[in-house]
Amino acid sequence: MKEMKHRLDVNKLSLSGLLVTLGIVFGDIGTSPLYTIKAIINNAESLNELLIYGALSCVFWTLTLQTTIKYIIITLRADNKGEGGIFALFALIRNKSSWVAILTMIGGGALLADGVITPAITVTSSIEGLRLFDPGIHVLPIVLLIFAGLFFIQQFGTKIVGVAFGPIMLIWFIMLGILGFSQLIQHPDVLRALSPVYAIRFLTEYPGGFILLGAVFLCTTGAEAMYSDLGHCGKTNIRVSWIFVKTTLLLNYFGQGAWLMMNFTPGSEATPFFAIMPRWFLLSGIIISTAAAIIASQALISGSFTLLSEAVSLNFWPKIKISNPTFIRGQVYLPFVNWSLWIMCSLVVIFFKESSNMEAAYGLAITITMIMTTLLLSYYLFQRNVARWFLLLLLFAYLTIEGSFLIANLHKFRYGGWFTLLLAAVYFLIMFSWYFGRKIKNRYISFVNLSDFFESFRDLRDDETVPKTATNLVYIIKANNPEQVESKVIYSIFNKQPKRADKYWLLHVDRVDEPNRFEYRVNKIIPGVLIRVDFHIGFKVDPKINLYFREVLEDLVKSGEITLESSYDSLKKHGYPGDFKFVLIERIMLRDYKLSNIENFIMSLRRLVRHLSIPEEKALQLDSTNTVVEQVPIIIDQPVGKRISPRTFRT
Repeated sequence: MKEMKHRLDVNKLSLSGLLVTLGIVFGDIGTSPLYTIKAIINNAESLNELLIYGALSCVFWTLTLQTTIKYIIITLRADNKGEGGIFALFALIRNKSSWVAILTMIGGGALLADGVITPAITVTSSIEGLRLFDPGIHVLPIVLLIFAGLFFIQQFGTKIVGVAFGPIMLIWFIMLGILGFSQLIQHPDVLRALSPVYAIRFLTEYPGGFILLGAVFLCTTGAEAMYSDLGHCGKTNIRVSWIFVKTTLLLNYFGQGAWLMMNFTPGSEATPFFAIMPRWFLLSGIIISTAAAIIASQALISGSFTLLSEAVSLNFWPKIKISNPTFIRGQVYLPFVNWSLWIMCSLVVIFFKESSNMEAAYGLAITITMIMTTLLLSYYLFQRNVARWFLLLLLFAYLTIEGSFLIANLHKFRYGGWFTLLLAAVYFLIMFSWYFGRKIKNRYISFVNLSDFFESFRDLRDDETVPKTATNLVYIIKANNPEQVESKVIYSIFNKQPKRADKYWLLHVDRVDEPNRFEYRVNKIIPGVLIRVDFHIGFKVDPKINLYFREVLEDLVKSGEITLESSYDSLKKHGYPGDFKFVLIERIMLRDYKLSNIENFIMSLRRLVRHLSIPEEKALQLDSTNTVVEQVPIIIDQPVGKRISPRTFRT
């Protein structure tokens, strides 16, 4: 086994690491103060001490129980070679049953839907601060212009602007803390809200208090994103940074609560976040808020790119174009995702117009993702033989908490929550049809033993009556067993226009659960005639098979195991290398009437979803000028009820 390239990613605790973490991981949850308290008071029936203290108590305990304990302390431990997120969690689970895959699809679809609504509400909330200067200012065009610029630069990578993310977010969190503290010292009594008694009274005594949990939930919507960004910064940097981040967030939330206790009057529509700013600082505060909102949006966009690229590698999503605009490890760009996100984010802004309207659509989908993460995490810990009492406590506690948030958020359904659920359902159906459609097709793959064809390979190579197809004929195969190959490959070589070559190569691409594994193994099945190369690459590694195969050939030539000179004497004496031709075999299901109704539905949906996919040769980044795609039918044996009888015709 040879490693193709040295990959090292040790996320050690450092000041630079902490700064990068602030810019990458905490953008979503860090900008929640822009709209969380505003959403609570806008949906409240009346404003009094129980509302403010009770809501602040719920915010504090949500950030403590949900974000700190569940995600920071427990979930970050479930890392796949340093990578996190719901797809990495799926890869960790050993027994990948159908229900585990479905839970992952539900959570992944909801997380992708959240990636549409979060940039819209965050940027709109920050720009709305300009109305404190001019109540008649048109926010919509400004937000759409910001989105146009933000999504346009994605194709060039974010290396240049990315270096500024950490320092800007550091300024943002310091601003949150100072502004909150300036109000808190004027009304320190608000710290009584740290007691869970106020949270309990809020839920049981305040009219509509339970429904307001849907607004309280906005304070923790970025927790799932923290887990997804684990691979960029490492758990140590995230945990240490969270101490600072949580402190500044709580200072700001409690500062907004203190201001409401001192200044809010019934009937006003003040935004507490901007109201606690001194008048002389307001413009600077809006500029910093907008910068933080853009950084949070960038984090969600990059997160969507990473999420979909992992989904493609794990066969949850059709193959789409993936490029690397910079040399930064892990940074990918998906054109289809970028432009579709731009369109959907812009439509959300145009449709909802105000951030207060977007709050109704926000939170419902991500609650579902959190519940799926709880279920998958519990199952993973069960496989790791974690104490049963702890698993039962974990399930009971967080299904109760997240179930309560879900019920409260369902109240938002008719006010806009339907939008994110609809979007999540579309994402789910795409993944469901692609994943299970592939499994249906794989049921009809047949394999043969290569040893049965050793003499056939040698004879065909030496048979000069058969025109030579190529010096090197390369097949992309799916057989995991090194002693077998799909019967369709044998059919292609010997039956369907026999293909003579000097060397036959079988390339097997094994997408492993380890995210950054990057190595290959060579197996000389028939020395000098039939060679198999297995690529073991992680689900976060770009499958540049043409490039990797060339590197393997260079290694084999360097070690003297093969030569790449042309087999034609007239070309060999001039030093020309041998030619290569790649063959891809596409299986077409022509008849599916033996399938069940649900399987027919899945295959019909898969044919529709297939239009999103790019050709296999592009997905593997093969040289299209030297690649041939052959189509072979998938034959499903059908029971014959009555055989047709011959009839003799008399002349």
